[in-house]
Amino acid sequence: MSVIPGGRAVALLVETSNAYARGLLAGVREYVLAHPGWSIYLAEHSRDETDFTWLEGWRGDGVLARIENIEAAEFIRHLGLPAVDLSAWRFVPEIPGVETDDVTIARWAFGHFAERGLTNFAYCGDARFAWSLNRAAAFAEQVSAHGSEPHTLGIEQSGTRVRDRDRLAEWLRALPKPVGVFACYDIAGREVLEACKIANLPVPDAVAVIGVDNDEIIGSLTAPPLSSIQPDTIRTGYFAAQLLDQLMTGISVEPAMHLIKPLRVVARQSSDIFAVDDPLVAEALRFIRDHSDQNLDVGAVLQCVGLSRRALDLRFDRVVGRTVHGEIMRVRMARVAELLSVTDWTLPQIAGRLNFSHSEYMSVAFKRFTGKSPGEYRRTVRGGIRTY
Repeated sequence: MSVIPGGRAVALLVETSNAYARGLLAGVREYVLAHPGWSIYLAEHSRDETDFTWLEGWRGDGVLARIENIEAAEFIRHLGLPAVDLSAWRFVPEIPGVETDDVTIARWAFGHFAERGLTNFAYCGDARFAWSLNRAAAFAEQVSAHGSEPHTLGIEQSGTRVRDRDRLAEWLRALPKPVGVFACYDIAGREVLEACKIANLPVPDAVAVIGVDNDEIIGSLTAPPLSSIQPDTIRTGYFAAQLLDQLMTGISVEPAMHLIKPLRVVARQSSDIFAVDDPLVAEALRFIRDHSDQNLDVGAVLQCVGLSRRALDLRFDRVVGRTVHGEIMRVRMARVAELLSVTDWTLPQIAGRLNFSHSEYMSVAFKRFTGKSPGEYRRTVRGGIRTY
């Protein structure tokens, strides 16, 4: 029973050592801010923690935990308190769980490579984690459906322990080129980029790389900067706290796994490749990318490559599945989304920076393209307080 008069004492068995877990904690914080009365107990520990003596003598009402091993599962059962699991392993299937949607993450990673014309695909995973295995299976399914062969490397060491960089470099050398490598998370993505240097493989021309978590420190410190898929960790943590609150008030909650879709693909230099077999389409794609901050029209692209609109549209449709105008809008809207995510600029400032004639036109085009207004998109990706 809680020792907090009129409140709830909640323990968080969530590590603070990585971007994903810190995002979960930020989501819990949002819930606590919106629903005062929680007292949080959080200690510094690792993802594979098996020593829970720091909770000895604790008298609480509920637990939010990433249950990553059998010892943690047994401890949660021993506590006998309402609990919600934030791990993909499901070691305690009798309690509800909340996790990121690994199938969607894998589908987005494959689509990111495929729309750049890549036909060779590989996955670098970590066999210790269920979410890595889930992503490997989903990615392989996408690649196989495309008619290609998935190349998978599962490495069991990560984090502070040293991966076998030479083994990773050897694996990369043997892959057909150019290849898109989907790394199970950003730490693995950084290690793939380091192994590419050892193997003397140019990135992204020979090896394009994308990770998961959008850890901005890792992404900006790698050379080149690492592309990544950003999970909606804040929503995940918030929803888990909401479920726990229901359990602690006696509301019945089904012991199901709730999957939260990721937010976006953050494209950086590590996957900036156009591996298409049509040199004029590749030239046009590069021209569109290089002029994405300008009020670019189809005519300028046609002048660059020296083709008629019909001829270039036919080639674009065959190679990338879009018209020239469609590609221009995709790239331009991606730039709008990027500035909404990483700046506090007003809509007129963003419109001016990207040379839109009017911010109103930009807003209408953005909502048509993404299904969200610029304000809605910014609140979603930057973690404004929300109700789920």
